[in-house]
Amino acid sequence: MSSLSVPRPAGLARPFVAPRRHMFGPGPSNVPPRVLEAGSNPVIGHMHPEMFEIMSDIKSGIRYAFQTHNHVTLAVSGSGHAAMECALLNTLEPGDVLLVVANGIWGERAADMAERIGAKVHTIAAPPGGCVTNDEINKALSKLRPVLMFVAHGESSTGVLHPLDGIGDLCHKYGCLLLVDAVASMGGAPLYMDKQGIDILYTGSQKVLNSPPGTAPISFSPRAWSKVFNRKTKPVSFFLDLTWLANYWGCDDKPTRIYHHTGPVSAFYSLRESLRMLAEEGLESSWERHRMVAEYFHTGLENMGLKLFVKDKNTRLPTVTTILAPPGYDWKEITSFIMKTHNLEVSGGLGPSVGLVLRVGLMGCNSSIESVDMVLNALKDALKHCHKSKV
Repeated sequence: MSSLSVPRPAGLARPFVAPRRHMFGPGPSNVPPRVLEAGSNPVIGHMHPEMFEIMSDIKSGIRYAFQTHNHVTLAVSGSGHAAMECALLNTLEPGDVLLVVANGIWGERAADMAERIGAKVHTIAAPPGGCVTNDEINKALSKLRPVLMFVAHGESSTGVLHPLDGIGDLCHKYGCLLLVDAVASMGGAPLYMDKQGIDILYTGSQKVLNSPPGTAPISFSPRAWSKVFNRKTKPVSFFLDLTWLANYWGCDDKPTRIYHHTGPVSAFYSLRESLRMLAEEGLESSWERHRMVAEYFHTGLENMGLKLFVKDKNTRLPTVTTILAPPGYDWKEITSFIMKTHNLEVSGGLGPSVGLVLRVGLMGCNSSIESVDMVLNALKDALKHCHKSKV
């Protein structure tokens, strides 16, 4: 008679085989075979010399992708949310003022995280599908004098690509650090961390980089690192404490690295390969490919009579397109039909765009004319077969 009160799970008696799908939602994106193969390499110790070499390659790849020379550059073991929290809780202390450009859900998330830390949060609200002007930012900085300002460069909930030029200079004029979320834009739209005066920049592995979710590249300028190093209180999270992470990644110039956490070894293999693929293509070539494919997609949508949520062509995110939900249709029925009939994922809205839009992500290897044609054909089929209300 067994002493166990919980039996072996019936579901674990058989192996799981993941379905092959076209991942054309806002993320994660499809993972190329060579990235999958890299991730299947034998696991080695997270403090082995070979692992440190891999981490060094990852740091170099991030610096290239971000266009920065920052020494404190690494990958957080976690999703883009982990990088967002790492940036906020290391730079903000209770009572500090944070200014948030709220142009979608990611500004809302940043405000929520900062409030939990005890920061005083102020927001500048952008119009739906729009951006905040540099004049509005200048006035808010002058009035509030924040220590940190947050803006999502690629706002995947609304499909907005927020302009960054000049914002860094404005922030520094008032002694403020600039924090930029580039999870949905990095690699798909021009981004220059050093030239644009960005103090903290992060992205996610699962978007343009086409790597499995779970690692989040991040970089801190010397100005930002100084703020972190001279804080009066310890960050509220040990796991995301930058002084520990910087040592683990060899960014603090100390002679030895101290164990902090067990890094996701296989995920680091994949991330390195993804950065290698981006370097092979070249940043400028990747930017141009995403721009060209997005324009082709937008033209195809308009030819179908569909309308885009972001009116200004210059502020449309090339990686994630937001389409106004066709009048008379249930967007949930459309996405379900496309998944069931075409084995293709597109998504509904998120945050302020819930119920208003369909979101299509064409990132990294998925950014191609072939992918666009697949999505357009699937949408045409859905509009033909899904129920349309006469009201």
